[in-house]
Amino acid sequence: MLEKLSTIENRFNDINKELESTIDDYHKTVELAKERSELEPIIKKSNTYKQLIDQLKEARQLEHSEDEELRQLALLDIETLSPEVEDLERQLKSMLLPKDPRDERNVIMEIRAGTGGEEAALFAADLFRMYNYYAEKMKWSVEILSQNETGIGGFKEIIFMIKGKGAYSHLKFESGVHRVQRVPATESSGRIHTSTITVAVLAEVEDVDIQIPENDIRMDVYKSAGAGGQNVQKNSTAVRITHLPTGIVVSCQDERSQLQNRIRAMSILRARLYEIEEQKRQSELDANRKSQVGTGERSEKIRTYNFPQSRVTDHRINLSSYNISGILDGNIDEFIEELSLQEETERLAMAGMGS
Repeated sequence: MLEKLSTIENRFNDINKELESTIDDYHKTVELAKERSELEPIIKKSNTYKQLIDQLKEARQLEHSEDEELRQLALLDIETLSPEVEDLERQLKSMLLPKDPRDERNVIMEIRAGTGGEEAALFAADLFRMYNYYAEKMKWSVEILSQNETGIGGFKEIIFMIKGKGAYSHLKFESGVHRVQRVPATESSGRIHTSTITVAVLAEVEDVDIQIPENDIRMDVYKSAGAGGQNVQKNSTAVRITHLPTGIVVSCQDERSQLQNRIRAMSILRARLYEIEEQKRQSELDANRKSQVGTGERSEKIRTYNFPQSRVTDHRINLSSYNISGILDGNIDEFIEELSLQEETERLAMAGMGS
């Protein structure tokens, strides 16, 4: 780690020298200033870390002093400094890990009812509300892109965007199969049913991130399915886009104009294609990785919501909460923090920086 820190310090010093000679080149100055601002927090923490290491070494040299007063002071310093050094070391290791370029992006979330019929659709609606509440807590905004409702308040499918700094870094672990165990309202015998819901979390993607040639897509337009009466669309504003190379189909009909529905459908398509490419890249990098945390594999049962026991269990980290109502009210921070910590620990181990 010290070798990596030394490389970063050298680069930081080089940038400072370059900034002095590029004052007439605006674009180069902006580029260097941005890189400098990214390295500065590491440099500051590194300087503090080195100072504490020097103090700790000095204290350990005095640990066996014949002067009892000096020895006691040294022991006190060791007791105080050791955890500080360990904590700074952990922070620096985390800062040195390559950042996922998607972490700061908005997310497109897709929730689909799986096995369980109407009960699965109702729980899909519960999960949507859970993420909505969590977004409110984080001061993020939620925008529904597409929805397929059932007649009793559930969703066969709902696709929505959450906009906010770091949304993807917080929500990326929600990808996978969520299982619910409860007695449906329609069940007269009180029998517990098990249903599944699939959640996909996609980073929002810009045009520049992934190019989709026009001849790779087919767009069909049709009339939106209204609620009847005056709400029925007379014009064909709904859009269905098929990506011919992959067969991915995206439909949007919630907007009033064909153009808006097309923009939304293309946004979802770009995010899905980008995710496929990212999955391929990660598979190549982590071919031997056994852990499934953060991979978003659709077949993976990641969490169970057991209503009779008021228990929510995340199977990836063996963590259970017995406050199911609080979880469904958006209090999912405990799971997110533990999953983030586990991912970071695994990445440190893979990078050869484990403790």
